[in-house]
Amino acid sequence: MNDWAPIAKEYDPLKAGSIDGTDEEPHDRAIWRAMLARYVPNKGVTGDPHLTLFVARLNLQTTEEKLKEVFSRYGDIRRIRLVRDLVTGFSKGYAFIEYKEERALLKAHRDANRLVIDQHEIFVDFELERTLKGWIPRRLGGGFGGKKESGQLRFGGRDRPFRKPINLPNMKNDFYGEGSAEKRNWSREGTRDWRTRDRDHERSRDKRWPERERSWAWGESERERDSKEERSRGRERKDRDR
Repeated sequence: MNDWAPIAKEYDPLKAGSIDGTDEEPHDRAIWRAMLARYVPNKGVTGDPHLTLFVARLNLQTTEEKLKEVFSRYGDIRRIRLVRDLVTGFSKGYAFIEYKEERALLKAHRDANRLVIDQHEIFVDFELERTLKGWIPRRLGGGFGGKKESGQLRFGGRDRPFRKPINLPNMKNDFYGEGSAEKRNWSREGTRDWRTRDRDHERSRDKRWPERERSWAWGESERERDSKEERSRGRERKDRDR
């Protein structure tokens, strides 16, 4: 709990798959893939990672010129890299924008998130591939954010930060009387009360037992008496018939 933070300080696929960062078992195959991955950041990427923004959820028709027009409002841009498919050349819907100054970077990070460009609400965050230790990209089961329908929902980023864990009391200790001294005394007194109740119940049962025997004996004498009367009535009928 002392180390908990809404934004991950280093990337752990198992924690990223948990809503509060406390899971101990992976719950989907993508987490297993990310845990087994040995990802190394692309060494061909140039520029200062601490001055670079990650811009996602772009309209596939959005161009570098449009991005430059929008993001140059926050400061001087050094480089824009719109990621495209190597075969088709079409945009993949995300880009990296490097600023010249940290002040412009922070301003764009604060104000440009959820900005609408070409009818698409964009997502803006710092570059994580080269700045966050242990980073695993989404294509290998890592990343942050995602949709619930995709089955690969990740937490710990700006889009979906961790939720604060709920502190539950240690129910096991209280249940077995291992908590405070007052609870232990209560449990001992309770066992004494049960024992005295059992003794009282035994005594009362011993007292009731002779009464039951007498009632059973009385019931047997009554039955014998009734049978004798019936036999005597039967003899009287036979004598009348004769």
